[in-house]
Amino acid sequence: ETGAWFTAGLFALLAQDAPETFTALREVWTGGDVVAPGAVAAAHAAAPGLRVVNGYGPTETTTFATAHTLDPGAADEGPLPIGRPLDGMTLRVLDTALRPTLPGVPGELYIGGAGLARGYHRSPARTATRFVADPHGRPGERLYRTGDLVRVRPDGALDFLGRTDDQIKLRGHRVEPGESEAALLAEAGVARAVVVLRTDLPGGPALVGYAVPEPDTVLDTEALRAGLAARLPDYQVPAHLVAVEALPLTENGKTDRAALPAPRTAEPAGPGRLPPHDQRTELLCRIFADALGLPGFGPHEDFFEHGGHSLSAMSLVGRARTLLDAELSVGDLFTARTPAATAALLRGARRTARSSEQAHRP
Repeated sequence: ETGAWFTAGLFALLAQDAPETFTALREVWTGGDVVAPGAVAAAHAAAPGLRVVNGYGPTETTTFATAHTLDPGAADEGPLPIGRPLDGMTLRVLDTALRPTLPGVPGELYIGGAGLARGYHRSPARTATRFVADPHGRPGERLYRTGDLVRVRPDGALDFLGRTDDQIKLRGHRVEPGESEAALLAEAGVARAVVVLRTDLPGGPALVGYAVPEPDTVLDTEALRAGLAARLPDYQVPAHLVAVEALPLTENGKTDRAALPAPRTAEPAGPGRLPPHDQRTELLCRIFADALGLPGFGPHEDFFEHGGHSLSAMSLVGRARTLLDAELSVGDLFTARTPAATAALLRGARRTARSSEQAHRP
């Protein structure tokens, strides 16, 4: 055999555990899920002459609709492109009003042309929803509404950004987990990654990122967070990052998101787990933990790095005012971020208040 097709999950596993597999091949096609840049780099490192192609296409378009040859230096910032249409295929990136989007602007991908299915067997209602008239084609031409969010790159290739039904509103922001996932995949040392919205966390709904390290690599989740913060707006940075040995896969080789473990929040790690040095800091540690739904919280741990957000900050501030009889604002918390720094801020405010009171005494 000189060529092979692997699902993105199987391709990543081979690149991680048995990269020598690729030395017997001249060409590999992969797809069916987001392709990890690190897996492509590992395959090229093992087999420098290997041609790796990222293929995309839903079943309704008879397997493939686009393709993109991935260069050895493809592990750059952002998602790997899914490419341009294959011969005979029509691609349209449209907004919610079925108007073409501008390059770089996300839109839903519609596919037509050779190989397009006629519809779903004995399901006319479902067919009418997904197979629609081409608003920019000849009369009678149809498109398949993929439900996939993409954007056109400057070179004309497409980036896959996730599912339109995966778009979520999180604390007032429209969040696309696919973009956060692509940024996590682009971080050094990450072989595979997935970002999901979890609604079962003690602190409320939050993005959680799962990363599989490259061989002989230990991932520093705090360093990953800093890298993501440099690439993404704050609301797209996962509240929790979890390093895992492998991502669970479904029977067809795709990531089984439902089987991903909940992040361990019972014992936050890091140098912040130090004994509080006074009663105010100790009480603030308990208040921080309660606001985040955690059993404990260290005096030097960062509220926002453990899933804190504006709503939980308001809850924290309200409880601190009641229990400590302190003038504390949400803005103060965004500045202080830790129980120890918050305690120091309150001590400074009290000293200022006492000095002002003494200065005004007759």
